Amino acid sequence: MDDSVDRAILAEISREGRATLSQLSDAVGLSVSAVQSRLRRLETRGVITGYRALLDPEKVGTPLSAFIEITPLDPAQPDIAPEQLEHLDAIEACHSIAGDASYMLFVRVASPRALEELVRDIRLAASVNTRTTVVLQTYYEHRPIIPLAAE
Repeated sequence: MDDSVDRAILAEISREGRATLSQLSDAVGLSVSAVQSRLRRLETRGVITGYRALLDPEKVGTPLSAFIEITPLDPAQPDIAPEQLEHLDAIEACHSIAGDASYMLFVRVASPRALEELVRDIRLAASVNTRTTVVLQTYYEHRPIIPLAAE
C-alpha cells in the first residue's frame, strides 16, 4: 500500500462503508470512474474483503457479550478447536493467542443463562477448559482501519 490515493480511499470506506462513489471521488480528488476502478482493483487484490452492516446487539437480542479463553484439556490433543466451534453462531470471533490459553473467543448472547449454555457447549464440542470474562460496557469497537504508508 504505497499509493496515497488508495490509502485515502481505504480510509474513507473504512470510516463509512456506505460512501457513494461520488462521495469518495470528492474526498480523494479523482473522477468517479477512477475511484470505481481503484475500488475494483483493491477488491480483486483482496485488500477490501467485503462490506457488511453493523448491527446493534441490544436491538437484535444479544445484549450480553463476553470473552472466553479456551485451553485444551489435553495439551497433546489435535489443535482443531476453531473447526470444532465454528457451528456455534454466538461466537463472533475466534483469535489464536499467546499466553496460557490457546484461543480467545468473543461471544454475544441473549442472557446469562444463554452464556452458561454456550460455555457448556464450547467445553463439550472442543474438550477445553474455559475462562469467561463478561463485558460490562463497550466504549468503542469496529474502529476504522487507517492504512499506513509503506516505509
